[in-house]
Amino acid sequence: MAVRASKRKPELKLVLSRGQISNRVQELGSQISQELSDRELVVIGVLKGAFVFMSDLVRALEMPLQLEFVRLKSYGLDTASSGEVSITKDVEPEIRLMGKHVLLIEDIVDTGLTLAFLKDHLARHKPASIKICALIDKLERRERLVELDYVGFTVKKGFLVGYGLDAAENYRHLPDIYELRA
Repeated sequence: MAVRASKRKPELKLVLSRGQISNRVQELGSQISQELSDRELVVIGVLKGAFVFMSDLVRALEMPLQLEFVRLKSYGLDTASSGEVSITKDVEPEIRLMGKHVLLIEDIVDTGLTLAFLKDHLARHKPASIKICALIDKLERRERLVELDYVGFTVKKGFLVGYGLDAAENYRHLPDIYELRA
């Protein structure tokens, strides 16, 4: 009789509830609206992770804006950054950044390498300013310091999933944020 190896299901430990997230997104929306309302704003979300946060945040902003997305590759299906960043979807040519103010939306800042690369890339488009809003500032593996203008939550460590954050393209749909434990 053959014995089957059991596949242990990963454990999800709640880190941030949907209520906590919703309240903080509203606070960020109010703060950003107050500080940037007099500017011609282009909000740029980093796909795929930031799409849920960005969707909620732009609805909390009380100001006119344009939306754009970029997509970068640094993780693939791994849980650690390769350290090499490439752009797989850039800002559309009809969205002109020169002289406009950019609000860059990121789901999580981990090593800082991807965000530093993207900020440098966007600066070449000559915007008037670049502000960064991150849902989560995770300090555990920071390799490159990047100034964050707006932060939802600071988390010291853990591999986080849910609310757009994924593990090998899974868990993005969860409305809360969890630490994924193997």
